[in-house]
Amino acid sequence: MKFLDQAKIFIASGNGGDGCASFRREKYIEYGGPNGGDGGKGGDIIFEVDVNLNTLIDFRYQQHFKAKRGENGKGKNQTGADGKNLIIKIPPGTEIYNEDKSVLLFDLIEKNQKIIFTKGGKGGLGNSHFKSSTNQAPRKFTKGEQGEERWIWLSLKLFADVGIIGKPNAGKSTFLSKVSNANPKIGNYPFTTLNPVLGTVKRFDEEIVLADIPGLIEGAHEGKGLGDKFLAHIERCKILLHLIDATDKNWLKNYETVRNEISKYGKKISSKKEVIVLSKSDLLSSASENIVKEIKNLINSDIFVISSLNYEGVEKLMDNLFTYKNIVDD
Repeated sequence: MKFLDQAKIFIASGNGGDGCASFRREKYIEYGGPNGGDGGKGGDIIFEVDVNLNTLIDFRYQQHFKAKRGENGKGKNQTGADGKNLIIKIPPGTEIYNEDKSVLLFDLIEKNQKIIFTKGGKGGLGNSHFKSSTNQAPRKFTKGEQGEERWIWLSLKLFADVGIIGKPNAGKSTFLSKVSNANPKIGNYPFTTLNPVLGTVKRFDEEIVLADIPGLIEGAHEGKGLGDKFLAHIERCKILLHLIDATDKNWLKNYETVRNEISKYGKKISSKKEVIVLSKSDLLSSASENIVKEIKNLINSDIFVISSLNYEGVEKLMDNLFTYKNIVDD
């Protein structure tokens, strides 16, 4: 399934049904009187969080959503049927903005969360409502109310326990493919990952959701490289897993570049729990221990050395991620 995290859609709740002007006509009943029924209520537009979704791709193929209108009232005081509500399923972490993206209207993050976004119009009144001592045969009735309609933006910020960050080609996709059920694109060139990819790791009754965030380069917060739109997906991650290519002589500069971009992006991302992982240890010589010591002297964080190719150190890393997740959740 393709990934899409921005979508503009048009929504319209249903119009209310019209009231009815009708009179009772039965044999042997000389003065039947008014018996026009009310119109039915229009359908609401409801957004519902579906945990089985992780992209807005469905909205690329359908942009217009309209709920059913209420039925008109009928004679014999029959009220028209209400219009059917329209439920729109969205992934957790979806934000709803107004048409020009200037106002955040809703932020849907809870499992199975539902909101009535626009209400359907009220049904009109039948002529039986207007009967009085001075007007016993009213022909007056009211039209149903119009429903609401508007353009809105949906913006998805992925929900994941662990956000995998790092420079392009640091081994993020390879790591994710080895530990989870994800199948990200893997290649020996920068920017292999063009969209965030989610993967799930399960152990007994626990699970961790990992998100592979496209590589960050200097100036990403200003739109360089793949830009800052993917930095938004880190906002909801509980833990940052920072992969560093241990074979790159500029590993410290690479680390500082990514941290600098995260810091400039703001929104308290830089204060999240960070786990540093030296990847591609199978390509290192015995000098890897010296690199780890050097990093520990410069960076105050948990550091792991792994090889996604031969699975060295991966099990220990995952054990710790499960522990960190439980601590963060508490």
